[in-house]
Amino acid sequence: MAEAIVEATGLRKSFDLSEVLRGVSFVLDKGETLVVMGGSGAGKTVLLRLVAGLIRPDAGRLRLFGVHIENLSEEALLPLRRRMGYVFQSAALFDSLSVYENVAYPLREHTSLGEAEIHERVVRNLSVVGLSNDVLPLLPSELSGGMRKRVGIARALSVEPEMLLFDEPTAGLDPTNAKLVADLMLHLRGGVCDTAMVVTHDIELARTVADRVAILIEGQFAALGPADEVLSGRNPAVQAFLAGTAAR
Repeated sequence: MAEAIVEATGLRKSFDLSEVLRGVSFVLDKGETLVVMGGSGAGKTVLLRLVAGLIRPDAGRLRLFGVHIENLSEEALLPLRRRMGYVFQSAALFDSLSVYENVAYPLREHTSLGEAEIHERVVRNLSVVGLSNDVLPLLPSELSGGMRKRVGIARALSVEPEMLLFDEPTAGLDPTNAKLVADLMLHLRGGVCDTAMVVTHDIELARTVADRVAILIEGQFAALGPADEVLSGRNPAVQAFLAGTAAR
């Protein structure tokens, strides 16, 4: 049997009396990519942040790498967070730091590597995402949107994660750069990091990278299953959502 990396049961989360998640359950197995789709405000990013341990559920159980995390202290969560990489929607690069320093940052914070080893890993991870040493001294403001996304992915790879979490990885990109990022995500599964959870509006990205797709509507999964079945299924709520997404 496949090893479960994430096991969620009945997750609920509210903000200011508004219930965003209303009993979400799923399992993410090692070697699998799960894509979560849903409209704006559906709770996709909230779910991703719960999995990362950045916020706590109001109810339900959440197990990560075999450890229940819903009541763990920040100190106890840190070793688990180091086993995953988080790619933020905006890339969330430090504006005042160079590309090199951005990618090196997690290594300085979470490892005891020497400078030569840090340099080697930064260069290697930038190479993995298709960027050369020419970008090392550049600031984020000097990069295109697609390049910023790739630097964000390189930074997430710095600590050699067992799982990657992607928040809208193709948002704001033109079709060419969106395809480059989708192809890169597919390439990463070839050995760099084989397990991922992705939240997105992008149907083409879902078709490219997903093993399974979940559709989040009104705080619950309206569908969860193999990508082809969900994206071509006859669930009226799912088809209405997909039609609306395709029309944008």
